[in-house]
Amino acid sequence: MNLTNQDIEDLVAFRRELHRFPEISNEEKETARRVVGFLHDTGADEVLTGLGGHGVALVYDSGRPGLTILFRAELDALPIAEVSDIPHRSNVEGKGHMCGHDGHMAILAALGRLFGRQRPASGRVVLMFQPAEETGNGAAGVVADPRYAAIRPDFAFSLHNLPGTPLGHVRLRDGVVNCASRGLRITLEGRTAHSSMPESGVSPMLAVSRLMPRLAALGSGSFDSDEFSMATVTHVCMGEPVFGVAPGHAEIRVTLRTRQDARMAGLCAAAEAMVREEAEAHRLQCGFDYHEIFVASLNEPQAVAHLAAALDAEGVSHDGAELPMRASEDFGIFGHASKSAMFYLGSGVDRPNLHNPDYDFPDDLIAIGARIFMRTARNLLG
Repeated sequence: MNLTNQDIEDLVAFRRELHRFPEISNEEKETARRVVGFLHDTGADEVLTGLGGHGVALVYDSGRPGLTILFRAELDALPIAEVSDIPHRSNVEGKGHMCGHDGHMAILAALGRLFGRQRPASGRVVLMFQPAEETGNGAAGVVADPRYAAIRPDFAFSLHNLPGTPLGHVRLRDGVVNCASRGLRITLEGRTAHSSMPESGVSPMLAVSRLMPRLAALGSGSFDSDEFSMATVTHVCMGEPVFGVAPGHAEIRVTLRTRQDARMAGLCAAAEAMVREEAEAHRLQCGFDYHEIFVASLNEPQAVAHLAAALDAEGVSHDGAELPMRASEDFGIFGHASKSAMFYLGSGVDRPNLHNPDYDFPDDLIAIGARIFMRTARNLLG
């Protein structure tokens, strides 16, 4: 089964429409509506909406016993203003598809068209358009949704476009492919004072100045080792932007990162202990909360083998270079109850990087990604 020239034309137009109207994590209501509308004519046997937020799942069922295979794309864009003169640039101020999720959705939409014309020979295919990948709560929300149990797959597959890699070349390996990470927000509370009498207050200034380098130094181990950990201070603020008040409050945000989930608890404990030590030394109260929690993403060997077989059958070059990545990806949640794997599809060596304000997903990847996924499904389901 192949996409027609008209299919490609329609899919490119759909991808560019999504690009023009980006919605960030947990706000993807209209994006979900556009997906359902575009695939309405494919006659999915079941359409689930509002999964884990604004998630959408379309089921194409053979009506015969067999495996359930899930393919996942992301609905969300980023809070990044697009800097571009392309005709389909973002129409939404301060928001843009700078990670290529619009292209991932178009690839799954291509599968919807193909399975709408001919169901798999056995089992069923689930096309999962997942919300809120960028904030780490989307996959967890989908899996926690009570309706997910009825479509829980035997195998789950996903892809991500990858600038810096030749167009159409794939990076794939088993084991860890994306790190675990979480954002730690630290608050320090003292007491404000008049700026002419700072000694009458309790300032967090010294504690902040000591904590920034100490937190950054928490990282350890080579990235090639499972013992790898990393801490990156991403934001600091203190007091009010005035001249007459010595500060009594400060906030530090730090991203904690490990290759293995098991290492994360120890890194969190070490960061919190360090903050408590500095807070006590400087007569401050401290607090902690965590955000954007991503588990490590691991590719299961059997799932990888199925993807590799599809790549070979389609003549798509692949290797395991540049993996794993330090960056995080919430697809790992699907692997907790299913055999899962993600591959990385090269979007060109000269393209801007992901999250750059001028990034645009290359339309040529739509057909390539769809071919790989379709071959994987046909190999497993017939």
